[in-house]
Amino acid sequence: TELVVPVASTSTIRVKSCAYSVWSRLIGERVRVRLFEHRIEVYYADKLELGCDRLRGKSVRIDYRHVIWSLVRKPGAFSRYVYRDELFPSVTFRRAYDAIQTAKPGIKGDVEYLRILHLAASTMEADVEQALTALLAEGTTVTADATKKRCAQASDSVAIPTVPALEALSVDLAAYDVLLEEVA
Repeated sequence: TELVVPVASTSTIRVKSCAYSVWSRLIGERVRVRLFEHRIEVYYADKLELGCDRLRGKSVRIDYRHVIWSLVRKPGAFSRYVYRDELFPSVTFRRAYDAIQTAKPGIKGDVEYLRILHLAASTMEADVEQALTALLAEGTTVTADATKKRCAQASDSVAIPTVPALEALSVDLAAYDVLLEEVA
């Protein structure tokens, strides 16, 4: 089935009572949705913008990478965001948010968490999660700068693999010529 649906101000589309997030730059636009049995595809200007498993019932699929850019510009919207709970990729991120809110309650804590989430969206989420885990285990104050510094240290300590020297192969085309003579 193919549908045309509007992108809401929350950067989501509604398809068969389910909400899916799309890139925030598409807010206010209309997108074409191809609905398959187990998958959906979202197109804008004939370009695939989202392809994911189809949800059933009244479910929600929000990818923080889709909305983080607009939330960083307007951090006050985070506390009132309808799908705020979906913006915690793992339990570690939720624990980090709680620790940040203890140290900096309110909008200041939200800004700090959004900066960490922005770091995860623009680099590697796994590296940011490891940094948060280490900071929480040490009992250190969780900040975006401390997380970024810890991620940089981790990437500096990773050994760059060396490319092994390989011997050039010698190719004998005589066997191929014999094969061609047999076929002809």
